Amino acid sequence: MTRYVDPPHPRLSARFDDALVLAHHLHAGQTRKGTSIPYISHLLAVTAIVIENDGTEDEAIAALLHDAIEDAGGDAVRSVIHERFGDEVLAIVEGLTDTDQTPKPPWRARKEAYLAHLNEAAESVLLVSLADKIHNAGSVLRDLRNNGDSVWARFTGGKEGTLWYYRALTDTFKTLETSPLVAQLDRIVSELEQLSRAIDGGG
Repeated sequence: MTRYVDPPHPRLSARFDDALVLAHHLHAGQTRKGTSIPYISHLLAVTAIVIENDGTEDEAIAALLHDAIEDAGGDAVRSVIHERFGDEVLAIVEGLTDTDQTPKPPWRARKEAYLAHLNEAAESVLLVSLADKIHNAGSVLRDLRNNGDSVWARFTGGKEGTLWYYRALTDTFKTLETSPLVAQLDRIVSELEQLSRAIDGGG
């Protein structure tokens, strides 16, 4: 991912305001897995990472809406995103969508497909995906520190599957990117692995 050093950030326009309101509306009532934390907190955190790493307005809008198709309406939401924000934002959001099928396909197959997809993904998709995974992995690490092994019950993949996925994501991003965000994700995932081993008594 090639980014200029300290470029002037484009001013966020009324399009961003519209996306923020839409994201809040679409995810109203949703919470982070196993918590009472409003889901919008995750979307705001991912968007902040994107903006702070020289993301464009389209990338910031896509960060706000990156889970909307998958978790908040499927094709109907896809049409709304396209109508309000255009081809570029929709392409990024679609590139970040794990699945919009109901019921969802098996967990492991979905994650393996997403990992393969990253190898062909556009730069904008990689940026928002990295931001998403950094915030998700960081949240898991915090909760593992605070709550111990009970955190793994929140995740379909359990402990082994979740740790596998974050390591596989990190290794995939390392082959695709030189962004400092990759190193940040690697540090979080390594600490997650180390803490998990320590809790298991493995040092």
